Amino acid sequence: MASQKKFAVFDIDGTLIRWQLFHAIVHALGKRGHILRRTHDRIHTARMEWKNRNTNEGFTAYETVLVEAYLQALTSIDPADYAAIVDDVYEEFKDQTFTYTRDLVRSLKEQGYLLFAISGSQHEIVEKVALHHGFDAAIGATMEVKDGAYTGHVDTPIFDKKAALDTLVAQYNATYKDSYAVGDSSTDAPMLQVVTYPIAFNPDQKLYATARAHRWPIVVERKNVVYELMLKNDTWGVENDS
Repeated sequence: MASQKKFAVFDIDGTLIRWQLFHAIVHALGKRGHILRRTHDRIHTARMEWKNRNTNEGFTAYETVLVEAYLQALTSIDPADYAAIVDDVYEEFKDQTFTYTRDLVRSLKEQGYLLFAISGSQHEIVEKVALHHGFDAAIGATMEVKDGAYTGHVDTPIFDKKAALDTLVAQYNATYKDSYAVGDSSTDAPMLQVVTYPIAFNPDQKLYATARAHRWPIVVERKNVVYELMLKNDTWGVENDS
């Protein structure tokens, strides 16, 4: 029996890539006329509510509007046109990475780790980005196609990333021993809970609270500075890694 290999699993949006690939695709759909004007206005309003920090749930509300617009647009767009949009977004964002996670990916690959990517963004672009950065496998959201058209049904790993990770671990005969997981949102917590080395990177409020409760490392990258929150003697302090 072949020996099991260590792995590192990364979220992609906001973890490796500096922006949300899904958001970029919805924006491109709007620019190309695949989203109704009134829907585009709703997106803009929700985005500004989030950017102005009017509520703690602004980003979640913004994402909800984006998902609704995306599902509505899917049923009226030709898969070939959609593929062209994915290619354009990929070319624009593929190298817009965070320094910390980009370097961690390279370091772990040099150490012989298997690299997995699990994201709620569309599988087509997640796979492209993952392959570009040397990952071994990726799982993203898949869209149902029937009679050459999208039905609007989307199967996403975002609600159970642990199950998606288990699938990759079994497929690649990997081991959880000495494994890494890096994510930025509460949906990544189930992955972080089962690895040896969890890292909450630029975490949202819920993941931040979970990371502190579990005493996981918390890393924040702002501009050209990386900060790691370290727990020493039951006190959280900041270590500058840049």
